[in-house]
Amino acid sequence: MEFSILTDYFGQYLEGFQGTVLSSVLALIGSFVIGTVIAVFRITPVKALRWFGTGYVEFIRNIPLLLVVYVFFYGPSALGFTLDGFKAGTIGLTVYTSAFIAEAIRAGIVAVPKGQMEAARSSGLNYMQTMTHVILPQAIKLVIPPLGNQFINLIKNSSVLTLVAGLDLMYFADGISTETYRTFDTYIFVALFYLVLTLPLSYGVRVWERRLQRKY
Repeated sequence: MEFSILTDYFGQYLEGFQGTVLSSVLALIGSFVIGTVIAVFRITPVKALRWFGTGYVEFIRNIPLLLVVYVFFYGPSALGFTLDGFKAGTIGLTVYTSAFIAEAIRAGIVAVPKGQMEAARSSGLNYMQTMTHVILPQAIKLVIPPLGNQFINLIKNSSVLTLVAGLDLMYFADGISTETYRTFDTYIFVALFYLVLTLPLSYGVRVWERRLQRKY
């Protein structure tokens, strides 16, 4: 393995790493917020919202991530404006991941005993207050492992940004590989950078899960 590739092009690796981290963090926050809202829509008594939530999840989950990113990269031009690769890729990643997070949180909501909702409503809380303060906190604790897996998948899926010049880790790695003709060595170092992100997250999810199990 040619370690000089890492040292000679460390600046480019670092720039791509920063782009991947920024895109992943923004998509993680956005997908969690959207996914939580869609999960609530999936089980709400309001039929129109329930249909919207179901349609959103089923549509997004059954099309490729790349297609979602292309929609946000090429689609806005039809409306008279454009998004750069980073913005389009991050938005696409957010939308795609939110559908999977919505299903995970919905499963957690369903797993919360129905008596919790009835007790909260009988104490004077309305539906949204009950969902926000009683049901969702319990549901999210129940689905920490699948949520952690989705967040790890999100980081790995961020490599799709390279296809729309999203200035992520893979984008810069492609340039390094083209310049050095050392494809294997270049992408091995890319794998190490991804591990720097995913391994601590995986460990953190396991620790958090064990602490919650001891507490509850």
